[in-house]
Amino acid sequence: MKFQKVYTLEEIASIIGCEYVGDKDFPVTGMNEIHVVESGDIVFVDHPKYYDKALNSAATIVLINKNVACPDGKALLISEDPFRDFNKLTNYFKPFQFSNVSIATSASIGEGTVIQPNTFIGNHVVIGKNCLIHSNVSIYDYTVIGDNVIIHAGTILGADAFYYKKRPEGYDQLLSGGRVVIKDNVGIGALCTIDKGVTGDTTIGEGTKIDNQVHVGHDTVIGKKCLIASQTGIAGCVIIEDEVTIWGQVGTTSGITIGAKAVILGQTGVTKSVEGGKSYFGTPIEESREKLKQLANIKKIPEILNKLK
Repeated sequence: MKFQKVYTLEEIASIIGCEYVGDKDFPVTGMNEIHVVESGDIVFVDHPKYYDKALNSAATIVLINKNVACPDGKALLISEDPFRDFNKLTNYFKPFQFSNVSIATSASIGEGTVIQPNTFIGNHVVIGKNCLIHSNVSIYDYTVIGDNVIIHAGTILGADAFYYKKRPEGYDQLLSGGRVVIKDNVGIGALCTIDKGVTGDTTIGEGTKIDNQVHVGHDTVIGKKCLIASQTGIAGCVIIEDEVTIWGQVGTTSGITIGAKAVILGQTGVTKSVEGGKSYFGTPIEESREKLKQLANIKKIPEILNKLK
């Protein structure tokens, strides 16, 4: 998430009421998660296990719960609860905006686009030309949709990320201030759910086609001309490169990469990153030819046992 202007370190510290280490005029231009941070961004860390990763990331402002040595060229925001204060910043820069109309007045809808009845289009949504949005679709604030996109009934774009911190009193949600971005010529089936990024974008690449009842988690990036069949669940922060085919009832873990032109066969559990240009099957995932050989050999076990008797 990039801010609309450059803030100083002192200004950010005053918003969340914390101390800071560094020049009070140190520039702050945005906030983001660790995997997508850039210079000028704030990143938060609240566990010693991840201190080094955060301090050595591209982020130049680290929101942290311990006063540690500050790397050269960076600044620290010292907080007793970085998770809580990251939420404060999200709520400050991207607060929830109430809407009482089906199509927000701040939404932009391109020429030739058809919106079927009972669809909700939130604040600051941008929809391109010649799209077809079927009935009962919900498009949350700040979603961006390109040209020639088809979205079938009941699909939801922009729900919150499934991201929680366990506390003694229950689970505390990390607020989502990101977006969903749908590129040109994408097709999305009925009853799909695509969550917005925590601070960045969940992106569906140009020409990708998604079947019914598919879930895409927060901050996932899907490339161009992918095919994703029904009942697939893609976790957060996944990268799916161009021209990947994913068949039905596939599930993935978070933070992995599926290489270009890979084929993931039905009911596979993608438990790790996989190279492109190959076919995969099974849980844990393996190349499909090897997995199918293993299954064929398993069928021979009763015959082998009978021979040993």
